[in-house]
Amino acid sequence: MKLAVLSRAPHAYSTQRLRAAAIQRGHDVKVLNTLKFAIDLTGDEPDLHFRGKQLSDYDAILPRIGSSITYFGTAVVRQFEQMDVYTPNTANGISSARDKLRANQILSRHNIAMPPTAFVRNRADVRPAIERVGGAPVVIKLLEGTQGIGVILAPQVKVAEAIIETLHSTKQNVLIQKFISESRGRDIRALVVGDRVVAAMRRSAAGDEFRSNVHRGGSVEGVQLDPAYERAAVRSAQIMGLRVAGVDMLEGDDGPLVMEVNSSPGLQGIEQATNLDVAGAIIDYIAGQVGFPEIDVRQRLTVSTGYGVAELLVHNAAELVGRSLGESGLWERDITVLTLHRGTMVIPNPRKHVVLEADDRLLCFGKLEEMRSMIPERRRRRAKVRRLPKEPLS
Repeated sequence: MKLAVLSRAPHAYSTQRLRAAAIQRGHDVKVLNTLKFAIDLTGDEPDLHFRGKQLSDYDAILPRIGSSITYFGTAVVRQFEQMDVYTPNTANGISSARDKLRANQILSRHNIAMPPTAFVRNRADVRPAIERVGGAPVVIKLLEGTQGIGVILAPQVKVAEAIIETLHSTKQNVLIQKFISESRGRDIRALVVGDRVVAAMRRSAAGDEFRSNVHRGGSVEGVQLDPAYERAAVRSAQIMGLRVAGVDMLEGDDGPLVMEVNSSPGLQGIEQATNLDVAGAIIDYIAGQVGFPEIDVRQRLTVSTGYGVAELLVHNAAELVGRSLGESGLWERDITVLTLHRGTMVIPNPRKHVVLEADDRLLCFGKLEEMRSMIPERRRRRAKVRRLPKEPLS
């Protein structure tokens, strides 16, 4: 395999470990500075130039895109995708994960448990937003902060309002997030490769610091994750379109709460904490995908006229509840169920004996008209009524 690691830091621990792991396995690997590429759109086929010369052929790339060059870096990754060069992390996945608000919106749509979060711009909306996430203390986060920079704990509502007003005055966008007191100063980093967690560590803050980042002086220890944490980490990474990711989770009273999905996770802390060859696992996964790559069905919606991929929700009142897939009549309507999602459980290629339950989600391939006919009428959201306190009797 001929692999290019896209990195502006060739001497960084993570880059060196990935390069060494690839060489150890007999692969041809080069570390290429992302900013030295030029995207060529003049020919009949998409192309790239590196340092002024046409780029030679590569089987795969491994993007290590820093936050300061997200726009150009993802453009380069996207061009590699157009050239059919395999990448474990897509350009869309990298850009979505880098934007904290966008990532929260995507994950919440797929029922990933997260700390209650709000995003507002109007000054008058700040206090109601703080109340909606559970009141003070709250965590205030810059949308594009990294390594714990731009994360502030506000102990009181008035303090939070002052901080947010100041940040807004400097054209900064912020998230307002509930402070999870039971996990104060601790979080879990799970390193996801493909469809499994290859290593995990617990990060603990130093002293009175509530941010557990290693760059803030935090300590780390290897941990064996419960299945619920593994499922949350893998699902979060895959939903974001990332096959190599660091997923940060808080240990809430009711289970894992996903904070962030990192598309370029550092390897030093987690390899030293777990004594595992994480870099090797990443290289092995990429080599396997080069030989037999996965296809993102979301990019194949028009594979044939009249056919496509859609998600069907099994509602409480639906005639499918209580029936097996074999009795559902889907196959007779030329609809094939690819995956069944039930809560946090995913059943790939479900068999006909599987009985459907209310709120199951079916990822299907088949006739679009047939699937459209099965979608119930859209329910309108009910407005929330805020009860005002009663006036005292005179």
